[in-house]
Amino acid sequence: MDTKRSDNFSQPPAGHPDCDLFCRVVDNFGDIGVCWRLARCLAREHGWSVRLWVDAPESLAKIAPEAASESGITVLHWTDNVALPPPAGCVIEAFGCSPPAAFVSAMAQRQPAPRWINLEYLSAEDWVDGCHRLPSIDPATGLRKYFFFPGFTPGTGGLLRERNLFVRRDAWRAAHAAASGVFHVSLFAYENPSIPGLLTALRTAPHPSHLWVPEGRALASLNAQSGLALSPGDCVSHGTLTVSALPFMDQDDYDALLWRCDLNLVRGEDSFVRAQWAARPFVWQIYPQQEDAHIAKLDAFFERYAARLSASCRKLLQRIWRGWNTAHPVVGEDWHLLVAVHAELQAHAVRWADELARQDDLATQLVLFNQTPI
Repeated sequence: MDTKRSDNFSQPPAGHPDCDLFCRVVDNFGDIGVCWRLARCLAREHGWSVRLWVDAPESLAKIAPEAASESGITVLHWTDNVALPPPAGCVIEAFGCSPPAAFVSAMAQRQPAPRWINLEYLSAEDWVDGCHRLPSIDPATGLRKYFFFPGFTPGTGGLLRERNLFVRRDAWRAAHAAASGVFHVSLFAYENPSIPGLLTALRTAPHPSHLWVPEGRALASLNAQSGLALSPGDCVSHGTLTVSALPFMDQDDYDALLWRCDLNLVRGEDSFVRAQWAARPFVWQIYPQQEDAHIAKLDAFFERYAARLSASCRKLLQRIWRGWNTAHPVVGEDWHLLVAVHAELQAHAVRWADELARQDDLATQLVLFNQTPI
């Protein structure tokens, strides 16, 4: 992978934005989390001037307190009556959030017309490669909108990744060596019936464990199912297990938590990707959909991710992933078995992250696509 390709990208005229990036906060912080990481990469690594339109700026303030002062990014509150400036040369709507009709009309009047991109949700399903970068015609204006799919293969748009991410990760680990003999687990999840079994397994393990739970739905679910009443900042011990409830974390602090832990339980899209870059074993809770449509997406990724694991390890991990995403809780014995095969899972996680990093990152691919005549 050529990490210097963006050094030669043309710079915009002073004061003229390169990109309008639209985001609606649909659920929790996942959508804005992805958009903020993308905006930072475009501004910091490609010299773009980005206008980030978000309908819930308070959500952005929680995960990125520094957003208002970030160089190259202007955060705008997207409301029904907001004044709309002339469109930038590239317009990205995240996850089909549809920019305002008046803004789209202004896009049609701009010469040349902006490159209009619909940044889709991440999926490992086979059909994604065939749909990546395909256009659709907006019936109201005749403008072309291009579907841009993040993904895990060369036929997709890749994953969000800062250029120096692995260097920062490895430097952090070198400076924060964990105490030997303690198994660290992070829990960032939706409501989940498997949490009590996880707690029991960690409490009865023959080695010390430390469970780190950021403030939010996972902590509420843990309290509701365990009889605990932990508040952010609390720390309790039971058996060989210590549980720490963490205050709400910004993105950089959450990355560091993933780097610290031996096993990361993650959810949605943003933490799912960051867990892979952390190069640690993880269990993914995918965003649930009606009629269990999410299970096909879960299985599609698992088949890619686990293909090179031993048969026994792959079968165990699949059983845990399925239980973590259904109403059939993971049994405690499976958690013990997972710890027993941790060495294989750890070696695999490092190999997986290194192989993914050979593909150009999502921001770089978006910039290159924006510059490609079509």
